[in-house]
Order: sequence, then C-alpha cells, then structure tokens
Amino acid sequence: MVQSQGSSLKIGAVARLAGVSVDTVRYYERRGVLRPAERLPSGYRLYPDAAVGTIRLARRLQALGMTLDEVADALRSHDRGDASCDSQRWRLEAVLDRTRARMAELAAVQADVESVLDRCRAGRCDFGGV
Repeated sequence: MVQSQGSSLKIGAVARLAGVSVDTVRYYERRGVLRPAERLPSGYRLYPDAAVGTIRLARRLQALGMTLDEVADALRSHDRGDASCDSQRWRLEAVLDRTRARMAELAAVQADVESVLDRCRAGRCDFGGV
C-alpha cells in the first residue's frame, strides 16, 4: 500500500531496508498491509520499492497503538485517496481511548502492588489480601 511505480525488490531486500524480518514482510502481505507481491516463475516475490516505506509507516502507526487491522484499513483508505485528517482522526482517538483505559487498569494494579508492599514492609506480607 502507499506504493508507486519504480524498481522491484526481493523480499530479503525489502526486509533489510525496512528493518524487519522476512517473516514480517510475509505476514504484512497476508494481513493486507502490503499488496500481494508479484511472483517470478521461480516463485520469488518481487515488491515495489515503495513497500519499504509502507512497512516503515505501518510500524510507526503500530507504535502509536494502532492494531494491525487499523493500520491496514488506514493504508487502504490512503491508497483510495479518501484519507484526510478529518476522516482519519477517529483512529487516533480510538487509540487514545484504549491507552487511557489501559493506564487506568495499570494505575489500579500499581495501587494493589503498593498496598501489598506496604503490608510486607510492616511485617504482614499477605499476597492473598490483594
């Protein structure tokens, strides 16, 4: 996705340039992040050089907290030409909502651990009272 005309690269070169494993490139293709590669008669995959940028972008979006399905959908939207800040903002808002919910869960876990630790420091180490 986000691919253009240009030279073609074998899967190993794509992986090396994108900083991922060959398995990751195959996985991204299976999941729809990358368009299916052209196949040589030998079975080797050939990707457009733009696949490297697509993988890098997908990794950045995942680092922001997007799921791989959300990444693939966002890239398809971009490829169709109907992606804009207004049309895509909801994706990041969903990530932010998930992040806030996870932070609340972690704060509760932190409070539980601190409570148990305080009891341990007082000589009343009771893991069952969490």
